Amino acid sequence: MITMLDVANKAGVSKATVSRVLAGNSYVSKTTRDRVFKAVEETGYRPNLLARNLATNKSQSIGLMVSNTLYNGPYFNELLFQTATLTESYGRQLVLADGKHSAAEERQAIEFLLDLRCGGLIVYPRFLDADELTDIIDNAPKPIIVVNRRLEQASQHCVYADHQKYSFDAVNYLIQQGHRDIAFISGISGSPSAGSRLAGYRQALEANGIAFREPWVVEGRWTPECGVMAAKTLLERGLAFSALVASNDDMAIGAARQLHAAGKRIPQDVSLVGFDDITMASYVIPSLSSVRVPRAEMIKTTLKQLVDRMEGHVVDAPQPFAGELIVRDSLAKGPYYSGE
Repeated sequence: MITMLDVANKAGVSKATVSRVLAGNSYVSKTTRDRVFKAVEETGYRPNLLARNLATNKSQSIGLMVSNTLYNGPYFNELLFQTATLTESYGRQLVLADGKHSAAEERQAIEFLLDLRCGGLIVYPRFLDADELTDIIDNAPKPIIVVNRRLEQASQHCVYADHQKYSFDAVNYLIQQGHRDIAFISGISGSPSAGSRLAGYRQALEANGIAFREPWVVEGRWTPECGVMAAKTLLERGLAFSALVASNDDMAIGAARQLHAAGKRIPQDVSLVGFDDITMASYVIPSLSSVRVPRAEMIKTTLKQLVDRMEGHVVDAPQPFAGELIVRDSLAKGPYYSGE
């Protein structure tokens, strides 16, 4: 196995000099640094990053904790792509840890990344609540930014979108377009995003004098298959809805399949709206109207906030991100539309 001493001998310097160069010590001359890096390349030496992190208490890595319940689907694909790409642009390495299926396992995954001496952590929680996350942030030796969760007691450590507001705006738009009988496919129970989107739906109905009806809401689990089953349930209940809102695009696409199988035309019989505006939304037929959540901008802000903290800069709390309804072919005027 190639060692640091082999690199030192190849470069004609001491082992301590090699260590200083690899640690980024600016007091080593450029000529010497170039010789050391050339020797590293020629010998194929790979430094023990964990040992270096332990010795210097510095790290070029950023940890990402995501629970595997979020892995399946295009939303996570974009999340991971954006995070990895932007981490690379900062010259850092991304380390992924799986939060699995519970708050305890999410906490263990965070502790795992801290044990690896990651310089900072991005946490995309599913099970940990706001109080638990705030406690972890307050006691962690490294900076942590939480994505997609509002933390009132740690507002400088979270980047999130206002799910309830943009859900309200989307449903309110449907009502303005003449829809009053609006069914809703919610996300999985216990998900903060799902709860906020359902709250926005209820708020829009109430603001327009429309009663909330429990049978008009079916819970899903974010997948197209759940969209199929939810739409089937709504149809079997004999509900005459002119619009259907699904809490993400995957479920909306599944619902579209079931509506078509039942002889319902989109948008002539049922207008359909999803959330997240995944790439596929504009390619399905008819193209899916969807609330666009600025995921790339959120991740960009998250990385900047985290790296600034890692470098000791003062960071202000970011403002919540807003969603935007993208109207496509799946949305038409409703039966109560009264004119322009």
